[in-house]
Amino acid sequence: MSTPLVVIFMGSKSDLPHCEKIEKAVKSFGIACEMRIASAHKTPARLLELLDRYEEKKQPKVYITVAGRSNALSGFADANVVTPVIICPPYSGTFNGADLFSSIRMPSGVCPMLVLEPEGAALAAAKILAVGDEKIAAQIRKLQKMNQQSLYVADSDIRTKSYFATIDAARANTLSKTNLEGINTTNLYVGKVRDRFESGDKVVLITTDRMSGFDRELCTVPFKGQVLNLTSAWWFKHTEHIIPNHVLAVPDPNVTIGLNLTSAWWFKHTEHIIPNHVLAVPDPNVTIGRKCTPFPIEFVMRGYITGSTSTSLWTNYQQGVRKYCGIDLPEGLKKNQKLWENLITPTTKSDVHDELISPEDVVSRGFMSQEDWDYCSSKAKELFAFGQKVADEHGLILVDTKYEFGKDENGVIRLIDEIHTPDSSRYWLSASYEARFAAGENPENIDKEFLRTWYRSQCDPYKDEVLPEAPADMVDELSRRYIQLYELITGEDFQFPESSKNAADRIHDNVIANL
Repeated sequence: MSTPLVVIFMGSKSDLPHCEKIEKAVKSFGIACEMRIASAHKTPARLLELLDRYEEKKQPKVYITVAGRSNALSGFADANVVTPVIICPPYSGTFNGADLFSSIRMPSGVCPMLVLEPEGAALAAAKILAVGDEKIAAQIRKLQKMNQQSLYVADSDIRTKSYFATIDAARANTLSKTNLEGINTTNLYVGKVRDRFESGDKVVLITTDRMSGFDRELCTVPFKGQVLNLTSAWWFKHTEHIIPNHVLAVPDPNVTIGLNLTSAWWFKHTEHIIPNHVLAVPDPNVTIGRKCTPFPIEFVMRGYITGSTSTSLWTNYQQGVRKYCGIDLPEGLKKNQKLWENLITPTTKSDVHDELISPEDVVSRGFMSQEDWDYCSSKAKELFAFGQKVADEHGLILVDTKYEFGKDENGVIRLIDEIHTPDSSRYWLSASYEARFAAGENPENIDKEFLRTWYRSQCDPYKDEVLPEAPADMVDELSRRYIQLYELITGEDFQFPESSKNAADRIHDNVIANL
């Protein structure tokens, strides 16, 4: 097939800046573009000669004509060719729009199409050429998708920024510690973010508002625990087709008896991939789940080379590491670049510092059997691919994440802990990713990375004994981003809990009522 071509004719060199905008947009579709200067008023014979020359070329093409004031160029060109002609005049306010009249009013038998914006003219040309070229059609669909995604995010930005007053007022009622008075608990474990205890054959997970980073607690963020818990609950529900999970109930926005809310969404929507632990979500911060014995391995999935922590792929690559978790890395990778395939990079689980490990060592060191590793790693890949698909449909890129698995009393391997939350995952905005990557800029993100960046600019967060207090406006913005991510993923409105009730007391009452 001949190479498609767009030829831009301008009446004079003064039109060049306008034409360069068209050229840039045309080339973004992967279409070849040429620019020529020929005036219908001053060099009509030359213009006709050029048109005849291009018409003789047997290749798909479109002409875009650029002429202001008295536009004879467009009508003259269209009257002498069978190739489509698009007019894109360099509009000027000097004549209050009257200069457009010569482009609008054409005699009968002459029919160039008028598009005022340079990008629009390029798109119109691309659509004409796409009739016979699927590659160009794919580029058009890609642009349309990016435009849609930008609107999704812009809408969520406006909506969630209206939450600032509610968020700011809630900073005095964040959930830092849980109230377990009068609750029969065994094997209580206080983690960086979640408090976990057992009650009979159930496990209760309470997701607090604590923000962790650099292996320590940084601050508390309003509604963070609720977002994490409910997001996981959503994902657990929507991934049951992949793998079972541990969730039994979510009796409170912050509590999972087996489950929790960002995680709750994901657990719900991944049940088709793997069972999870969730039984119920009786509170936005609470998940009630099945008691499972966790594997001492975190399954970290990566789709891009990025990160700033000591175990991150980019940090290690930048330091010269070319064998990472048993994977041979090629030379020439750039920060934030999409990897050739999704990579599974396991780590050991530790309260202090996780250790990178290869799949071979996971088995040889006795952390898992080969059979269990093969099953869990395949499910981790399937969960990640599903998460990327859902994220992409909502204007997001799921960059990387971690999964944890455990066995219940019947030996069934279940997805546990959390899934695809802003704490366990990195999300970027997809609409701007390619342009920012090409420009060497960091992607726009909706996660806690900007808070990490602030701490690194203020101190050594790994070594300094005392860390500075995060600014209130930054904490509020982080809360807004967490809520925004929940709404983008689930398509549901975030439900703020009743402000008059203390968060710890509310959770206490909801847990007692559901055990």
